[in-house]
Amino acid sequence: MRTLTFAALALAGVAMMTMGGAPAATGQATPTARAWQDSTRSPEQRAEALLRAMTLEEKAGQVSQQFMFGAFEEFAPMVRDGKVGSLLFVTDPAVINRFQKIAVEQTRLKIPLIFGYDVIHGFRTIFPVPIGNAASWDPASVERSQAIAAAEARAVGIHWAFAPMLDIARDPRWGRIVEGPGEDPFLGAAMARAQVKGFQGPAIGAPGHIIAGPKHFAGYATAEGGRDYDSVYIADTQLYNVILPPFAAAVQAGAGNVMSAYMDLNDVPAVGNKWLLTDVLRGQMGFGGWVVSDANGTKNQVVQHFARDEADAAVRSISAGNDMEMSFGPAASARTLADSVRAGKLPQATLDRAVLRILTAKFRMGLFERPYVDEAAAKTILADPAHRDAAQTAAERALVLLKNDGNALPLAPGANKRVAVIGAMADSKRDMLGPWSFQYDLPETVTVFEGVRDRLGKAATVETAPGVQLKRNIPSMFENITIPGVAKPEPRWDAARAQREFDRAVALARASDLIILTLGEAEDMSGEGASRAELTLPGDQLKLFDAITAMGKKVVVVTMSGRPLELDRVLDRSPAILHAWYGGTRGGTAIARALFGDVNPGGKLPVTWPRTVGQVPIYYAHNTTHGPKDQGKRYWDIPSTPQFVFGYGLSYTQFAIGEPTVSAPTLMPGGKITVTSTVTNTGARAGDEVVQLYIHQRAGRASRPVRELKGFQRITLQPGERRTVTFDLDENSVRYWNGAVKDWVVDPGTFDLWVGADSAAENHATFDVGGAARTVRGWN
Repeated sequence: MRTLTFAALALAGVAMMTMGGAPAATGQATPTARAWQDSTRSPEQRAEALLRAMTLEEKAGQVSQQFMFGAFEEFAPMVRDGKVGSLLFVTDPAVINRFQKIAVEQTRLKIPLIFGYDVIHGFRTIFPVPIGNAASWDPASVERSQAIAAAEARAVGIHWAFAPMLDIARDPRWGRIVEGPGEDPFLGAAMARAQVKGFQGPAIGAPGHIIAGPKHFAGYATAEGGRDYDSVYIADTQLYNVILPPFAAAVQAGAGNVMSAYMDLNDVPAVGNKWLLTDVLRGQMGFGGWVVSDANGTKNQVVQHFARDEADAAVRSISAGNDMEMSFGPAASARTLADSVRAGKLPQATLDRAVLRILTAKFRMGLFERPYVDEAAAKTILADPAHRDAAQTAAERALVLLKNDGNALPLAPGANKRVAVIGAMADSKRDMLGPWSFQYDLPETVTVFEGVRDRLGKAATVETAPGVQLKRNIPSMFENITIPGVAKPEPRWDAARAQREFDRAVALARASDLIILTLGEAEDMSGEGASRAELTLPGDQLKLFDAITAMGKKVVVVTMSGRPLELDRVLDRSPAILHAWYGGTRGGTAIARALFGDVNPGGKLPVTWPRTVGQVPIYYAHNTTHGPKDQGKRYWDIPSTPQFVFGYGLSYTQFAIGEPTVSAPTLMPGGKITVTSTVTNTGARAGDEVVQLYIHQRAGRASRPVRELKGFQRITLQPGERRTVTFDLDENSVRYWNGAVKDWVVDPGTFDLWVGADSAAENHATFDVGGAARTVRGWN
């Protein structure tokens, strides 16, 4: 989408004003010849024509979006009066059609609404949580998942997803790490491209697809102490080299929308930060769509003591480049912007620019020609069994095998006649789905217990018991929001019931031949408003683990969480640990198939896994420092190395990765080199390996990380099969933002490279970067 300048608007005949002047009369009578209805014109031309017919109040309504928590009758008048251009959290196609009928039949200019929703990791069919999808290291699989999510959402009348979340997170205390791609900008950029393509299809407006809205721009995940909503302070080197690359990738993939972040970024709220939203996002990245605030982000500027009042907040937000205000209750923009223009506090051109971007998106989506949704067809699409099969495949690809001593896994079906599946999440459908899922079909969700029971059939008796209950000390914010179809949490057990449930689980374990123990966090312990001070297993899970492992029986552990957890005691006493994240609708089936060898886990960690919370933030791409030999001895009480390195994950088979070879010794300006390595499955089972390429700059105008991911491929090999993998490196691979130069640079000199199965890869080669030290193009 092209960016329309002030000059372009003036040439289109849009009435302009200067600060302190009065606006020209616009839209006081509806034109008889409605040029915007001419479908032979481009979306931009139609939007320009419609803009010329609009009043200030109609324009202010278009830049306003409101949550619909309540009855239809409560919100219908504001649609009829043109007070909103968008609604969110409406998912009933019949209700969407009722609202749309008011907008296109009962308003003066008949402008359709655009409906948004948090389509984070599925709609009716729930896929693994985003950090689990990232653990697949499989962009093609992630693209398929989001394409299905888009098809289901579009079927009910949703046009736009508040996703993907692209915040690079290096502090697992932060609750929303579950929603993102992990700690690495290269992997994050790959996931960004895949999700934008999945949501939007070949172009915005493609049938069965929706607009992608990458969020939260920018820096939200680096809140101090991992405390959600707290202020963020980021050096420009970290911002450009770590935080922004996934957003740039999403923009390059054609994302039609971007959501600004809540928090203060270097003391300026992101929603009111013109440098961030205009200079960087539009000027440097070339973004041409529209920007929406996060929930109440515009009005929150008053609470943050940045804006004087809500009218000032609305002016600051839209002036910074935030085009649409997302609001609980009536938006400040709808209530105040028209008066702010009349009072000379806001140039009309600024309001027009925002409206034009939103109208263009509506035209591109075909909403003026096709405002309504087929309610009957929606039911068929939501019930498509192929979607559930795809969710199972995605859940299988997200699984990460953390430990497997003595080939404890896979289990032999039928070898154990009494199997116990124990733990708070063993038979919890809601926990299997994970946070940020609302439109699920709970009965069809498969738990770990159900997956194991169904997999073993008559070969074993499979029973389950929770043993413990997982509850937050401070309840989740979502417990206070009523969302149709969302299950309410079970009341907290009293002490007597807690003891009964614990004793029942221990008795079941004692009577069983095999115990599959689920450990981790309940789904509401991850997500928004779910930051933690500790990374320990919550509740009495370790007490239950100790009681069961003390029996000397065979115990394998399945962990479920949206963040790394402290597992030292579990690692010491359990031979096998399979990490499943939150697997979604078919998560239990995927877990059971992996436990019994029907599939071979091949996922890899998209985050560094700490030993303890005292190490965080911890990540692989740290600088060498002046004491590299003591990197693992920074603490005197424990090793300062992680429990599991970034990119780590085991398999039921073994792989040999050969030494890398480089096609040319020097990467010249404008050129590329190719890195080649061979991979062999040396084991007895088919399996997947994720081959990873890392580089390091030895010297230059800045100290650079010890390793940076610059390529990866997930491949499937049969026993004995050998395959050659190749990676291309070019100037984009070796450029970086230099904080002293304040630009993107390439430094000549020698680079190390490694190819292997994780960030600790040992297979090594070198190459040189030729030419002079230079600045290079940014993202445009």
